[in-house]
Amino acid sequence: NESGSFTLSINNYYKDVLKNPTYDEGAKQFIKNKLNYAAGLIKNIESRKSTILQIAEEIVKEQRDFFEKGSNFIKPMKLKDIALDLGYHESTISRGINNKYMLTPYGLFEFKYFFSKAIESEEEKGTSSTKVKNMIKELIDKENKLKPLSDDKICKLLKEEGITLARRTVAKYREEMNILSSSKRKQFI
Repeated sequence: NESGSFTLSINNYYKDVLKNPTYDEGAKQFIKNKLNYAAGLIKNIESRKSTILQIAEEIVKEQRDFFEKGSNFIKPMKLKDIALDLGYHESTISRGINNKYMLTPYGLFEFKYFFSKAIESEEEKGTSSTKVKNMIKELIDKENKLKPLSDDKICKLLKEEGITLARRTVAKYREEMNILSSSKRKQFI
């Protein structure tokens, strides 16, 4: 989003000092060094902005189903995939997505949200861990609050959907989403 961004530029006064023969050569050298540093900084910021935009465009391309149909259609994607597609090192992609957000038709998401590993499923390419977390949340949201679903029961329900997970993985995902265990979710009349 360019609307809230700022433009960096170098004050022409300092360029004029370099051209003026009346100024001390030591001062000119100092200003020249600082101008080179400033120009390099501006170039690096523009390069980083370009990299972030390329990453965002690649995410949109790879996750088209998510943007058209919603979070249950997010696909597994790794930093490595984007790095290969863009010709960058994986660490460059990692730094590029750190603390960056994308506004989508379904809300504001951290770039990291779009990167998830594949979970074994009957689908050809597997299912993203993000999609599985959404499925777990939906199951828990729809459960009978008097008799909440155990992690083991959630495993069995997911298995019926073609997704194989260990009970401890369900527990891990549930905890990552700050959802209490079934015994602590149970409501009494």
